[in-house]
Amino acid sequence: MNDQRSTPDLDPPRMRRSQGQIIVARALWYTKPGQAELRTERLAPPAPGEARVATEYSAISRGTERLVAQGEVPQSEWSRMRAPMQAGTFSFPIKYGYSAAGLVTAGSDKIVGRRVFALHPHQDYFQTPEDHLLAIPDAVPSRRAVLAANMETALNAHWDAGTSPGDRIVVIGAGVVGLLIAYLARRIAGTAVTIVDVDPARASFAEALGLAFAVPQTIPADNRIVFHTSATGAGLDAAIEACAFEGRVIEMSWYGTHPVTLNLGAAFHSRRLRIISSQVGHVAPSHRSQIKHRDRLERALALLDDPALDILISQSVAFTELPKSLADIWLSPGLPPVVHYSSK
Repeated sequence: MNDQRSTPDLDPPRMRRSQGQIIVARALWYTKPGQAELRTERLAPPAPGEARVATEYSAISRGTERLVAQGEVPQSEWSRMRAPMQAGTFSFPIKYGYSAAGLVTAGSDKIVGRRVFALHPHQDYFQTPEDHLLAIPDAVPSRRAVLAANMETALNAHWDAGTSPGDRIVVIGAGVVGLLIAYLARRIAGTAVTIVDVDPARASFAEALGLAFAVPQTIPADNRIVFHTSATGAGLDAAIEACAFEGRVIEMSWYGTHPVTLNLGAAFHSRRLRIISSQVGHVAPSHRSQIKHRDRLERALALLDDPALDILISQSVAFTELPKSLADIWLSPGLPPVVHYSSK
């Protein structure tokens, strides 16, 4: 995939327009269930310690962000589910999102002109404290860098699971997070990894990443670790069934306001199985004493240095078209597109 990275030399007009001036930015706001719009906001010159970023790409989450967009975040979780740079409050209106890559156009000399990643909603220009930004490695194009939030989730999942060499592993759900979990698992020596999805068309993504693929009727049995990412009760039941004796299910799905019926009869108890919740808001206990959130995100960015991962971001949608495209994006059987931004 050709990903033209912006630099100060390649994009001087945009740099000049935003450097140290008051500008008008546009951001995506979810206004009511199923509806969104672009709203403008004025950005004053960055204060000391702040930076202004011209966004190149941002990523859409078909998991948490879709639940936010549809008003399906339980009131009990409104404070815990705040995104780092969220504006507005649950349930509506709200500016929500957490995966943006762009170019610093104003700030301290050490950071201006750098490509950076930020946990920020969809917005063409934004300002944030400089210590909230992470430099994107040279080997990672900006477009691929928006996978960092998903890669961070996948990395934390393996820390929660205690994945080790030689493990038999199944991942239920071939979305972006599921594919990244399986991708990381395959890189561990001696592992046998299969990713499962109800949609046979997802096999093409698995093949591009060197992964074995199965539909639910052909899931291999006796797996020490099963990651569940499908956000369905049927998928969670399948994950339990795929476990070996004293195996563990790592539950990655968040269901929002939707209750889930789970079959804990049959062999769940006799096989001494465990269901472990993995959630990216906290570093896994196994690493928490040494790894902070920023460290984990830096490691996730570094893990994106493989061009094979571009299969996960092959589709795109223009930022200006995003409000009217979201309904189709939530329902599409494919992977969600990357949002691309153009110079003003």
